[in-house]
Amino acid sequence: MGELVSPVLEGRGIIRRFGPIQVLHGVDFALNAGEVHALIGENGAGKSTMMKILGGYLAPSEGELLLDGTPVRFADQRQAEAAGILMIHQEFNLALQLSVEENIFLGRELRRGPFLDKAAMQDAARDLLARLDCHVDPRTRIRDLSVPNRQMVEIARALGRQARVLIMDEPTAVLTNRETDTLLTQIDRLRESGTAILYTSHKLDEIRRIADRVTVLRDGTQVLSREAEGFSEDQMAEAMVGRELSDLFPAKAIPQDEVVLEVEGLSVPGRVRDASFTLRRGEVLGFAGLVGAGRTELMEGIVGLRAATGQVRVMGKPLKPGSVLAAREAGLVYLTEDRKEKGLLLGKDLTQNLTLLALDRFGRLRIDKAGEDRALSTAIKEFDIRVNDRAMLAGSLSGATSKSYCWPRPCWRSPRSSSSTSRRAASTSAPNNRFTSSSPPSPPLARA
Repeated sequence: MGELVSPVLEGRGIIRRFGPIQVLHGVDFALNAGEVHALIGENGAGKSTMMKILGGYLAPSEGELLLDGTPVRFADQRQAEAAGILMIHQEFNLALQLSVEENIFLGRELRRGPFLDKAAMQDAARDLLARLDCHVDPRTRIRDLSVPNRQMVEIARALGRQARVLIMDEPTAVLTNRETDTLLTQIDRLRESGTAILYTSHKLDEIRRIADRVTVLRDGTQVLSREAEGFSEDQMAEAMVGRELSDLFPAKAIPQDEVVLEVEGLSVPGRVRDASFTLRRGEVLGFAGLVGAGRTELMEGIVGLRAATGQVRVMGKPLKPGSVLAAREAGLVYLTEDRKEKGLLLGKDLTQNLTLLALDRFGRLRIDKAGEDRALSTAIKEFDIRVNDRAMLAGSLSGATSKSYCWPRPCWRSPRSSSSTSRRAASTSAPNNRFTSSSPPSPPLARA
């Protein structure tokens, strides 16, 4: 028999508590060289916490980490990175005011004598991005990039560090199908080179395509760990939720004839030209297109966040252009593409963020704290928001949970329609580039 090779990185009996709340219950997880090990589960299952422990961002309350079979305890992520363990975050860990090249080489800058070798770093950054079929200028500041291109920079930075262990938290959440294919090809190459990869995603078709092993967490407990071969998407979903899924794709509701939102000839200078569409009560209208096609800019123009020309009517009444307040009062709300950067006050708690758009409903001279607390209870229950502590700050939410949490926030304004920019949902195109799906059971009457 050959000698048994220890995993590159392993967690044994990992328990994690936040105050009195235990979020991980004795989880075992091993990462082997040249293997993609997928970690899956519903929002709030404990995936992000487990990844942060493996990546040195959190310490386990109990249990141990082993690196090449030897117990180890990382003081912080820098120690983990020095050991060759890198994490690609779902929430971008980039310096917005710095350039692409500066972010990729932050902390390990190339030098020529006492001076930074900007040309060499730009060339190297350009080569790393080209591996991902991303052709942004390395001199561009991060704040000027689209969300998908920021994700590509995050991935390029990890590729450039030649990690032994690469932890990938929802890396394709904001990517198009073409960008996802490019990334998965790079993951195949990393696996072939011997890199151990932890991969998490809610897109189970990706898990089937890329994973060698799959571990499922449910409510902080490891429910199974097995070879990926022969593990179907339905079986994965059933393991995640703990019950048989007899109706994964319910029948679509039929939209009503009443027009809720009408956009005619809307143009956003340099971004969108002459866009027109109607949205009916009970309808979900999707917009497809490549990165840079103008979807986000169109939505921001509609709700007054960007200068735009053209006509917007809500329930048949013209909307004052360029006014976020007018859009809000008309019942038109917007969910941002980057929930944490633009959609939440990260230093405020969940209650304050939830009721921010509707403070007039919770008192004028004094805020009705009890009413706000009831509103949060309702939101957590109806939208299945998985939080460990109701008093936690919005900035402490995981990426997936922050998306779930953003949905009920506009509902306290009783919106007639809501618009959201996201690349996570799969879409199909009808001849006129319009597709609809069943309306979710939430207060907005229509969504674009």
